Amino acid sequence: MTKTVIATDKAPAAIGPYVQATRLGNMIFTSGQIPLDPTTMDIVEGGIEAQTKQVMDNLMAVLAEAGADAGKVLKTTCFLSDMNNFLAFNEVYASYFVAGAPARSCVEVARLPKDVLVEVEAVAYID
Repeated sequence: MTKTVIATDKAPAAIGPYVQATRLGNMIFTSGQIPLDPTTMDIVEGGIEAQTKQVMDNLMAVLAEAGADAGKVLKTTCFLSDMNNFLAFNEVYASYFVAGAPARSCVEVARLPKDVLVEVEAVAYID
């Protein structure tokens, strides 16, 4: 099998030595997405709801470039800078998985890149 790099300008460019996603066979592994506007590369303001929406929009753009969508996500790992944001995060996050949520881990971390409030990565498949 050949590993393929997935890249789209509809999600933020990598800000380090990594790629937006990789594909191996029919599996897609995304890097963590943070709430950067892909056009300006600025952090989205507005609190956890606005940041979660941007993170999920970025994640869906990467998945779309790979030929997947929310319905093909098997697992996500979610990182929150403050677990007090858990309920508000869940409301926005759940709206992206209307056909059923994937398996998930959600943890509070001491700090995220650029001091954002949330980061999400995913494992998905394509047919």
